[in-house]
Amino acid sequence: MSTQRLGKGLRALIPEVEAVEEQGEIQQIDIGLINPNPYQPRQSFDQERLEELAQSIKDFGLLEPVILRPIGESYQIVAGERRVRACQLAGLSKVPAILRDYEDLQMMQVALIENLQRENLNPIEEAEGYQRLMKEFGFTQSKVAESVGKKRSSVANTLRLLNLGEVERKLVQDGSLSLGHAKVLLSVTSEKRRAQLAQKVVREELSVRELEALLKKPRSVPRGTFKVKSPELVELEENLQRHLGTKVSVSYKQGAGKISIEYYSDEELERLLELFASL
Repeated sequence: MSTQRLGKGLRALIPEVEAVEEQGEIQQIDIGLINPNPYQPRQSFDQERLEELAQSIKDFGLLEPVILRPIGESYQIVAGERRVRACQLAGLSKVPAILRDYEDLQMMQVALIENLQRENLNPIEEAEGYQRLMKEFGFTQSKVAESVGKKRSSVANTLRLLNLGEVERKLVQDGSLSLGHAKVLLSVTSEKRRAQLAQKVVREELSVRELEALLKKPRSVPRGTFKVKSPELVELEENLQRHLGTKVSVSYKQGAGKISIEYYSDEELERLLELFASL
């Protein structure tokens, strides 16, 4: 992701390093006084890559300073936690840093945007970062989108990943399930079946198309069930659910019927209306 795409994002929150250097604002901070960012959206750090960065720091030093905010006699990381961890592995006692008096909201924005720009967040971490901006700071989806330089519909689709169950979310986090798989699974309303399908995708290495084909197969109907829908109607419902990302029910009788589309929040309704408007 380019800085230009972010627009008012990172450039507005983090000053250019070159300009800061000219002002002589880079300081050497005792690494023992540096604490993690409580708003860090990234939850996992690849140990192998950390060790590679640590070796690079040993060989060439830390080329880009981290950004810290003073908290009493210590400091909190605003941006650059991965670099601080690598410096610890490299055995450095001090870290070059830029000090900024950021408020909590600015800290979260900078941490989220920096990670998005560096493409270090997995999709679930990205969604959880957006959710924190909305829950803890009252952001709307539109404001989140503006702050990270993305379309509101893109933010809405990412947030939908949080509707996945714990099983599917973990598989998306570790890369076992792709976003394409996740999008298809979101159309499955049964949590138990969705988890089973997710595990089946990983176990049998199913592609997105194979998963879609699996969902198209008519499921067996228990004896005594009345008004069984035709396979064609079931397929139509499942296709609509995959495209809309929510539960859809279709009734049909002699050329007439009804299509019912469910939504569970104002934001979900906005997303659907935006989707219909783009058709």
